[in-house]
Amino acid sequence: MVKTNHINVTKIERSKLNDFPLENPPFGKYFTDHMLEADYENGEWKNVEIKPYQPLLLSPSLAALHYGQAIFEGIKAYKDEKGNACIFRPHDNFARFNISAERMQMPTVPEDIFIEGMHQLIALDKNWIPALKEHSLYIRPFMFSSDELIGVRPSDNYKFMIILSPTGPYYAAPMRIYVEERFTRAAPGGVGYAKAAGNYGAAMLATAEAKKKGYDQVLWTDAFEHKYVQEIGTMNVFFVIGNKVLTPDLSSETILAGVTRNTAITLFKEMGFEVEERAIGIDEVIAAYKEGQLKEVFGTGTAATISMIRELTYKDFVMSFDTTTWKVSTEMKARLDAIREGRVADTHGWMYKI
Repeated sequence: MVKTNHINVTKIERSKLNDFPLENPPFGKYFTDHMLEADYENGEWKNVEIKPYQPLLLSPSLAALHYGQAIFEGIKAYKDEKGNACIFRPHDNFARFNISAERMQMPTVPEDIFIEGMHQLIALDKNWIPALKEHSLYIRPFMFSSDELIGVRPSDNYKFMIILSPTGPYYAAPMRIYVEERFTRAAPGGVGYAKAAGNYGAAMLATAEAKKKGYDQVLWTDAFEHKYVQEIGTMNVFFVIGNKVLTPDLSSETILAGVTRNTAITLFKEMGFEVEERAIGIDEVIAAYKEGQLKEVFGTGTAATISMIRELTYKDFVMSFDTTTWKVSTEMKARLDAIREGRVADTHGWMYKI
């Protein structure tokens, strides 16, 4: 066992990578050799270690299993053209993780555990980063309450972990999206802006019903009128209407403040587009489509990156698009890829080198 900056490191004897092809691995199915684990006990973080990826031994009375105190983040690491490993905007995810922690009445995680721990973990498993187009290493930090006690209250103990998973393209083809008007993802005052595990569990029924109809995901609408669009199941949403780029604003605290969303807004502005962050009614979207002004619709997210939408359905009205002719989202994605792959200067300091 080697101790590095207070993080104990135990390495595996033989890498699983020797038996694993890195070309087009399915999302979230395979995991690297090591993981990071830390415990919050008696008001402080302790037992910070990197060790071989392995199962956890948990009590049936674990508080997280009963009351849902659990949060997570999604981050990606890439290899540039020279083979260097870089993480995309990890400090933004670190900040958002602790925003989620505060909303869920959980302790915040210090930077020296979250960022430095991630750095050391990826440095150890960097050979797992696929050096292929549209491929990356998905990074999953997460935290859950670990009290072994049944009782509705915030836990005294928590476990923080980071696991890594090589991945290919999340959505291989443009998507079909159904506009949801019955179920609700989030309401003002709720936890919609937090990356809480329960947000995703509660969304599964609506998504399953949409998939029965042949759709890939749902576009959520507001809780009161089901009139204003919010976000897609795993992504923020953007519309190119006329010469403007529109995306729902974050003021209602019902939408996740996506890191890729923020990146896209920055790049669109650099490309000369006027970007509006505001309430967007589904009626406005339909009117723009009928007038021929709705040029492109796409989603942004860490896992999905940039995902084009070829069909958007509201009630019985279907909006279809020929994504092969799109230029706006295509150019933005090309710029983003060039930054991640080290082909252009990283003027924003987005790439954190390992």
